[in-house]
Amino acid sequence: MLENTAADSTIELKHLDSSVDILLNMIQQLKQENTQLRSQQDFLQTERSKLMEKNETARTRVESIINRLKAMEGNG
Repeated sequence: MLENTAADSTIELKHLDSSVDILLNMIQQLKQENTQLRSQQDFLQTERSKLMEKNETARTRVESIINRLKAMEGNG
């Protein structure tokens, strides 16, 4: 009877050890994924900022062109 309990305990410990290894691997994978996602987020935020700046520059230029056309129209 005592041998069965010891054998059961050994099996449970091996199972627990295996589960811990799996969890540690998952943690490592999640850390790597998190690092990659943060890097991607930083890149996309920078890209968004650049695009917003270009958009503002284009808007200003278009407004300027429209104003010049209106002025030419008024003079013509």
